[in-house]
Amino acid sequence: MAINLNGLLLPTTTPFMSSEEIDLHGLTSNLDKWNRCGVTGYVLLGSTGERVNLDEREYLEVIETARRAVPDSLSFIVGAGQQSTRGTIVEIERAAKAGAEAVLVITPNYYRSAITQEALINHYTAVADASPIPVILYSMPDLTGIKIEPETAARLSAHQNIIGMKDSSNDTPMFRKTVGMVADDFAMMIGNGTVFNESLQAGARGGILAVGCCAPQICLEIYRAVQAGELDRAASLQEKLTPLARAVTKTYGIGGLKGAMETAGYVGGAVRAPLHAPSEEARAEIRTFLNAASAAISEPLAKVSEARP
Repeated sequence: MAINLNGLLLPTTTPFMSSEEIDLHGLTSNLDKWNRCGVTGYVLLGSTGERVNLDEREYLEVIETARRAVPDSLSFIVGAGQQSTRGTIVEIERAAKAGAEAVLVITPNYYRSAITQEALINHYTAVADASPIPVILYSMPDLTGIKIEPETAARLSAHQNIIGMKDSSNDTPMFRKTVGMVADDFAMMIGNGTVFNESLQAGARGGILAVGCCAPQICLEIYRAVQAGELDRAASLQEKLTPLARAVTKTYGIGGLKGAMETAGYVGGAVRAPLHAPSEEARAEIRTFLNAASAAISEPLAKVSEARP
């Protein structure tokens, strides 16, 4: 069955209790709310999900818990990617057995000078050859320092088991170039909420947006507006989304996103050290941005908060 990559997919957070143990009840609660808000599906345990801060037992526990909470009608993708090709393949096999329908595979980056574009092609080809489920490329240069160039994406898009790519940069011209070079059935996804509107107009199939975890409705409305050709509305909504998207990613990180989720009525929870929670001043700024985004679609925060158990 083809995996739906249109629209909005949420790169879910992993809520932790104050003890830094995983809050599985909180994860299930969030998924239950998101299931009903119109998203296409989820990406578990990517960079937003703090995959690098979880051990293997916890990794599988999160996948299995989420799988039980997500209906089959929604796409269920899991983040993967070790520093070695061999390790990545083993991790994907475990994720597939735990219920993943596809994997979002980040670029290896520790031996950065050795990770040439040709090395990436060899790595992803070997991974896709061995993977029992479809592979989605993940280019996240802000975290890894490694970029998947358009020519590399084009070559890999010919592989029958590589179905798309998440680009988390804000380089719209390069994104547009990549869209023009990849195979027609290859799904280009944007992972940066500050350029969601522009990327959709440049050919993105949809978005995998961290900001969607705290403000899914404005993201969905931008997508609908672009699909309907209401480009002025899409631009106006993007103007309200951008400050929030920047605040909960680049400025305040995952702690900021979890704080925004708490403000919006979801379970945020703690982050694992050395990540840290936002200050009260940062929370106030995030709330201002969240209120502005909510007001743009006439959805007060109180309405979302009423749904909180």
